[in-house]
Amino acid sequence: MSESWSPKPADRVVRHPREDDIKPIRLTVTARRVPSKFAATPLLMVYTFLGLVAIGTLLLLLPFTHHGSGLTPIMTAVFTSTSAITGTGLVVEDTALYWTRIGQVIILGLIYVGGLGFMTIATFMMILIGQRVTLAQRLLVRESLMINQLGGIVRLTVGIVIVATLIQVIGFLALFSRFYFLYPVPEAIWQAVFHSVSSFNSAGFSVFLEADQLIAFRGDIPVMGVMSVLTFIGALSYLVIIDLVRLRKFSLFTLNTKLVLVMTLAVSVISIAGFMISEYSNVDTIGTLSFTDKLVASVFQGISLRSSGFTIADLGYANQHTNFLTSGLMFIGGTSASVAGGLKVNTLAIILLSVVALIRGRNHATAFGRELPASLVQRAMVLGTVSVAFMFLVVFLLTISEGAADLSAIVFEATSAFGTVGLSTGLTPNLSVVGEWLIIATMFVGKLGPLTIGLTMAQRTEHDLYRYPQERVTIG
Repeated sequence: MSESWSPKPADRVVRHPREDDIKPIRLTVTARRVPSKFAATPLLMVYTFLGLVAIGTLLLLLPFTHHGSGLTPIMTAVFTSTSAITGTGLVVEDTALYWTRIGQVIILGLIYVGGLGFMTIATFMMILIGQRVTLAQRLLVRESLMINQLGGIVRLTVGIVIVATLIQVIGFLALFSRFYFLYPVPEAIWQAVFHSVSSFNSAGFSVFLEADQLIAFRGDIPVMGVMSVLTFIGALSYLVIIDLVRLRKFSLFTLNTKLVLVMTLAVSVISIAGFMISEYSNVDTIGTLSFTDKLVASVFQGISLRSSGFTIADLGYANQHTNFLTSGLMFIGGTSASVAGGLKVNTLAIILLSVVALIRGRNHATAFGRELPASLVQRAMVLGTVSVAFMFLVVFLLTISEGAADLSAIVFEATSAFGTVGLSTGLTPNLSVVGEWLIIATMFVGKLGPLTIGLTMAQRTEHDLYRYPQERVTIG
């Protein structure tokens, strides 16, 4: 057997390096950019909107933004800025009479930025701040817009801005073609621009010169029709609009689009029929109109009361059951990832489907041949529970701060703020300072609260490391 040879110690040659053989080693330190947790958190949208509210408040504080001398009262500026950014429309001062044209332009800009911001500002700010959209940020944007792909975020943002602007331009042209015969050309242009943007973004702000504002147009089918269509489209969300334009066939739509269309149609029919039946004989609202005008007014009001807050009747004189129904519809709001606030019809649809499944003894909720993930059902249930609890707290606090006010009026005003609708029975201008702050907080939570909670839950989904033994509890 041969053995492997290894050199003996004497055979090894050890060569010590000379001084000129030693070369310095260059250490290159590459700074690696760590993704910002701030940019990836769902609270980024909250911080962004708070910043927009602050900017709007500072602009509206300027003395030349309102009629009269001195600076704008701080509460008026904060309330109006929050209402415009969130697209609510509740006001403590008449927009047409209190604010100058410059002030109205600032309000219009806040409405436009706020409407786009709900759908795109998170993405846009991530691009600006991070210079590169990380995976965590793409996941956040995907959840907020309810899309499946991670790529194309920049292109999607640009597309949303283009589509939103195009729809509002078309609305402007349609309204201008009518206002041209009612106002001087410069005023007709301004009225068309303002109400096109306000309608599409479900803001509910109005600058009509007529003493009774929009009530003067309740028999004007062109104006009512254009504003209703803009409001309806704005509350659908761009993802649904894209499905409608690209696929054009109900069977090809995504489950989200199907649920949105069915729920929106159902809620709209209930709101239109409910308003017309409840107020048909009320001479203080639509009781004195012809049947055609009643129908037009009911269609407009039924669409408006879920999101935009435009009104063709003084709801302070509406029947109590009408306002009660309206409060429930305002609480539901519009569609997720749209300009509308509230609980959202998507969330309501998931809750109803899960309840129906449990009643029928099924373990999983289904719709249109698709099963809803259990995690999605749980998130919808949490959102519904938190929203109801929040509204209960707000109403309770308002009953303390506005002790002399009627409870039904307080509930109406609170749900109007939470749904970012902007309808009012007349309580908002008479609120105390504490009541104004409560409504400001409610508008903000109604706009961003459900989305932020949902995104936070989606990011913190974890598998249980251990489970406790089960034990039954008596219910029912």
